[in-house]
Amino acid sequence: MIDRRILLASVASVFGVAALRWLRLSPAKAAEKFEVEKTDAEWRAQLTPEQYGILRQEGTERPWSSPLLKEHRKGIFACAGCDLALFSSETKFDSGTGWPSFYKPLDNAVGETQDRTFGMLRTEVHCRRCGGHLGHVFDDGPKPTGLRYCMDGLALTFHPGTPQPS
Repeated sequence: MIDRRILLASVASVFGVAALRWLRLSPAKAAEKFEVEKTDAEWRAQLTPEQYGILRQEGTERPWSSPLLKEHRKGIFACAGCDLALFSSETKFDSGTGWPSFYKPLDNAVGETQDRTFGMLRTEVHCRRCGGHLGHVFDDGPKPTGLRYCMDGLALTFHPGTPQPS
């Protein structure tokens, strides 16, 4: 006869393994090939430790810490990893969340994957060219798209000037 504690422990273990598999990131991006591919050592040499943690390890910066949060000049926000133009300043807005936010990326600039970290299902946004993690997109943004691309400022660089059409 099976001891009740052994049965409960077994059931809990099965649910624990299932939960851990569900919570981990989707492997889709890891298997994807990108135009710009570098070794881990090359990325570490190019990026600051904070940028590396965000772009290559899918980390995030503290809210309200990005200098780009207060960037209001006309220009282009590009990937800090490969300098691909990602967002026009014309689509930037103050979301009140503490991260630079945009309602629309430039055409053919970003890719998306499912992110199941922290027990939530979210849409992760990455650079289309180098695969660098940029942030997440949510459906609570302003018109005309209703989307909020909540980006880590350290994953971006800003190039002042005339922005590309959004």
